[in-house]
Amino acid sequence: MTEIRPLTATDADAVLDIYRQGIATGHATFESEAPDWAHFDAGKLATPRLVSVDGAGRVTGWAVLSPTSSRCVYGGVAEITLYIAEHARGRGVGRALIAAMVEASEAAEIWTLVAGIFPENTGSVALHQTAGFEVLGRRRRLGKMSYGPMEGEWRDILWLERRSTRVGID
Repeated sequence: MTEIRPLTATDADAVLDIYRQGIATGHATFESEAPDWAHFDAGKLATPRLVSVDGAGRVTGWAVLSPTSSRCVYGGVAEITLYIAEHARGRGVGRALIAAMVEASEAAEIWTLVAGIFPENTGSVALHQTAGFEVLGRRRRLGKMSYGPMEGEWRDILWLERRSTRVGID
């Protein structure tokens, strides 16, 4: 059973550990190591922030939003970041978490969610598409990997977007 609840500072260790698991795949982020909690926390919107927990209360995944611009016109646009613990992947945790984040983001008056995903991360692309995201394009050779199975290679990013049908439609 997966429960979704707000992410709090007490979840920091679990969130950063799950982030490290994603980094280890070499197909989740350009970052080669997780930041400390202060740096992680500073770059994200204060709300919504969500975690999934299993029946034993262990954090199995997390989702946060980051601003895409400081310009007021982009106040309803945010970039979603979502990670699932290695042992919880393929068990519906991601679907539950992304659905809850869509709901929570709309409640926070966010009308557009964007995501940048490595094309090789087919599971993440598919998960986002099931939540209503569409691939807008491919950002070619966006950055060079400094670690992992593609170290030294330039990586493309698929740019996905989900536009709310309930918020910002006036």
